[in-house]
Amino acid sequence: MLKPITQEWINKAEADFATAQRELQVQHMPNYDTVCFHAQECIEKYLKACLQENNIPFPETHDLSLLLELFLPVQPTWVSLRPDLDALTTYGVEFRYPGASANQTIANQAFQECAGLRRVICEYFAL
Repeated sequence: MLKPITQEWINKAEADFATAQRELQVQHMPNYDTVCFHAQECIEKYLKACLQENNIPFPETHDLSLLLELFLPVQPTWVSLRPDLDALTTYGVEFRYPGASANQTIANQAFQECAGLRRVICEYFAL
């Protein structure tokens, strides 16, 4: 059984996943920046759930590679996830402010990376 705080992180991660998924299905004026943001947020919260469950302290950060680094002693094979984590970190920050906007291709890529990482993490938690 998961710690209650771990479950809260997972619930929030799932809410971000649902938001990104819903926004991709919008027919009129989908917000692709939002898809990228919530894809990154989903995995950030899932990684924080992993750390929380294993009593590993973590800083307030949006850097997914930094969170991964903290968790590698528990799951060393996850080093292979770094490229997708780095991409999501970029997507989550780059399109948050004026100067750049995501398009449908980028939003789909961010969501697919998120979905793949989510599967790996859900397997870890046996969800």
